[in-house]
Amino acid sequence: MHFLRKNLVGKRILQTLVQDDDIVYGKVGTSASQFKNAMTGKRILDVGQQGKYFWLVADSPPHPVLHLGMNGWVKFSNVDSGAYKTAHKPETEWPPKYWKFLFQTETNKDEEKYEVAFVDSRRLARIRLVDVDGSKLRQTTPLKENGPDPVVDKDILTVEWLGEKMRSKKVPIKALLLDQANISGVGNWVADEVLYQARIHPEQYSNTFDDQQIKVLHDALIFVCTTAVDTLADTSQFPKDWLMKYRWGKGKKERHYLPNGEEIVHITVGGRTSAVVLSRQQKTGPVSEQAEKAEEEAEGKNNGNDVDGDEDVVDKKVTKTKETARKRKRDDSPKEAIAERDDTAKPTNKKKGRSRANSMKNDDAATGAKDTEVKEKTPKAQRKARNSNSLVDADAESSPPGQSTGLRRSSRIKGRKT
Repeated sequence: MHFLRKNLVGKRILQTLVQDDDIVYGKVGTSASQFKNAMTGKRILDVGQQGKYFWLVADSPPHPVLHLGMNGWVKFSNVDSGAYKTAHKPETEWPPKYWKFLFQTETNKDEEKYEVAFVDSRRLARIRLVDVDGSKLRQTTPLKENGPDPVVDKDILTVEWLGEKMRSKKVPIKALLLDQANISGVGNWVADEVLYQARIHPEQYSNTFDDQQIKVLHDALIFVCTTAVDTLADTSQFPKDWLMKYRWGKGKKERHYLPNGEEIVHITVGGRTSAVVLSRQQKTGPVSEQAEKAEEEAEGKNNGNDVDGDEDVVDKKVTKTKETARKRKRDDSPKEAIAERDDTAKPTNKKKGRSRANSMKNDDAATGAKDTEVKEKTPKAQRKARNSNSLVDADAESSPPGQSTGLRRSSRIKGRKT
């Protein structure tokens, strides 16, 4: 918002360049061509923000209402607008990669020309046009469905309002803070910071806090959000004792601590991960069974106990590998048997033909001259042999059980030779 006010408010958009994107534009009922036609030639009078949404107030409707998604950003060709961190590489490429629209603005005589670009690599951002008067944008979708902003709506988001909202629901307090329909603008790290500052466990139910806890939570919410905005999200300017500076250790083997020695653990409940300092954020009310289990597992991992920890993971991998090997062995055995039974089948391609030829060659070497004699038999001799086999089989069938005619073996031999 700071950079938009400084570099775009009061400027006329001389040209709008767009990239077609049926997700970033189309998901909210707008197209790139519509956006281009609507914005070219307009003068930007003001900018506004409510939580994760922001908008440009033009000199006539429609007005663009924008959402950055997970990693969208607004970049300027004349200034580094940063991106949630101080140690980032300066922008050298222009237009920047993954741009969705680009404004070319008018400049004063003593100003260099510059451009404004909206970028989003993951296509989770949203660009829409809202055709109402600029003063009524917050009473229109999608803004009207979102709760008050802790920075711009301090007169609405009071201690009393927060207490009433918390007691009207029975949900984990962090889930309540993250729900944009309740409060606009609170993301995951902000919620963790607020709860750490307020000494509140993230999974405790929202309707179980007393008046004093609600006031402390309210003050922490306003303080954290205001500080982040006032410093333009420059983390180097955040207080040194903030959890945010040390919370990024999820998935790493080493344990993480705050400068005061308090240990940070990561609890995952319902697919949402929270960075928590359990020695500080102790439960004063009930939580779900799932949350209790997640906390026990997190403490077990950090204390080196075998609570579904690394040793179990290794054992599971070894067991799975052994089972896979045994399964492959079982699967391979039938295939080999089938291959042996089908060894005399007629080849269906050149490769199988070569295998068949090799097999015949080996048989010839084993049987020698006898096989040669069989191959050289005339059709008349072959018919005679078949008739002889039929007589042998008939004699065998007529023999009493338990007695051998002495002809079965010879019949099998003759049948093989023919």
